[in-house]
Amino acid sequence: MKKILYILLIIFIGCSPDYTPKPRGYFKLDLPKKEYQEYNKSSCPFYFLHPIYSDIEELGSCMLNINFSNFNGKLHITYLPLAEDLYSHIEQSRDLAYKHNIKADMISEEVFENKDKDVFGILYDYDGLTATAAQFYLTDSINHFFRGALYFNTEINDSILPINNFLKEDLRIFIESFSWR
Repeated sequence: MKKILYILLIIFIGCSPDYTPKPRGYFKLDLPKKEYQEYNKSSCPFYFLHPIYSDIEELGSCMLNINFSNFNGKLHITYLPLAEDLYSHIEQSRDLAYKHNIKADMISEEVFENKDKDVFGILYDYDGLTATAAQFYLTDSINHFFRGALYFNTEINDSILPINNFLKEDLRIFIESFSWR
């Protein structure tokens, strides 16, 4: 009898006509303060700012990986000297960027131009569940070609979106601070 009274009490208390659904919960992210340091290796014909919470892995011939270990992400960087093949490098970068068109909801292109530093390029920014978060290339149109692609070791989804947006801000600082020697 006590069990029946207990169950009835729970039903009457638990069922009210003024039910309000609870908002969806997300985990709290403690993102680091934005601070940057310069990468300026004398054997490479470029320099730039990168976040202090990233580590640079030098792969040789000015090829780099900028690791974001805390965020499970990596910026793959390729440097190529130009030998009158600028058009083919730009087309190859565009082809690589648009391979993700199948999965992307949208790919936006943002043109970067700094005539004082002779830095010109395009940032490809992805919306949707793509393998890459962003890709870009930079060139001086005569001697140098520089390409980067930001990847996470997981797919881009709602839970990683704040980290994705956080690192895209760093990518813009990276591009805006980029200079040739």
